[in-house]
Amino acid sequence: MQQGSAKKILSGVLKAVISIGGLIYIFYKVPFADVCGHWTVQALPWIALILFCTLFSMFIQANRWRGLLLEEGKKIKFRTFYAYIALGYFFNNLLPSGFGGDAVKTIAFGRRFGNMANSVAAVAISRVMGLLAMFLCFFATLPFVVARYDIPAIYTGAVCAVALLSAFIIVGGLFSDKIKIPASVLSRVPFFAKLQDAFSIYRGYKKAFLLSGLDSIWLQISSIAIHYAYFQAVGVPVDLATITVFMTITITVSMLPISINGIGLREGVNVSLFTGLLGIPADTVLAAALLGYIPMLFQAIQGAIVFVALGKQK
Repeated sequence: MQQGSAKKILSGVLKAVISIGGLIYIFYKVPFADVCGHWTVQALPWIALILFCTLFSMFIQANRWRGLLLEEGKKIKFRTFYAYIALGYFFNNLLPSGFGGDAVKTIAFGRRFGNMANSVAAVAISRVMGLLAMFLCFFATLPFVVARYDIPAIYTGAVCAVALLSAFIIVGGLFSDKIKIPASVLSRVPFFAKLQDAFSIYRGYKKAFLLSGLDSIWLQISSIAIHYAYFQAVGVPVDLATITVFMTITITVSMLPISINGIGLREGVNVSLFTGLLGIPADTVLAAALLGYIPMLFQAIQGAIVFVALGKQK
């Protein structure tokens, strides 16, 4: 137990070093004062659009989660799903916890409503379906972007690898009941059998599964609009196809478990793409990228309110 705790602490320290080191390096190269100069009152309408799209995205996520819980989801108020979505963002965006926001909201929701396995399956499928929708948009717009810019192969290779992994996870989940788990394992962790049933049940609910995919497409449209608004806010319009491709690359690299929530990596990749390929000045790119912390803070504040409210209920 002590050895496991030591590994978690060491992992957390290494992630913090990478995130802080990445930020120190990039702001050593690009003075923060130059970045701040791009934030003007003209950005306010675009920030309002960003917040609206963020709110819309959270509503869609709540609707997708509720739909994937099938008949059980209809018995629970929509605002409850929205509240737990916000709670997940609170842990994801602000706290350096060993648990991701998805894990926290899933466990909290499952304990409250007594459907842990179904909740885990619904959240897992939601997340992977979101990734598949993002990759679908990426591959649809990639030909238009590579015709103009020489995107490093390591970036497109990383996206392809994660896309294949996501597809494998979805298929594996839907047919997980076909996988024979040793009795010795099930005797120690009987929850695995419940998970197999929870995942495979969606083979019989194709409509709910497809609707979750449609919700995921709406989420990606909203995400693209948000990233488009970042650059509009600093007065440097970038076309939607380029935004879609570069956004996907940035998110994919930020998912690597080597930093705190992608901090430090995200900024570096943005500069690499938008400055290295498009020639947009690095201070302008960083000014746009740092606006991304506004919706994150907006989500986290809502989650903090939910966290306090749940604490009072207990």
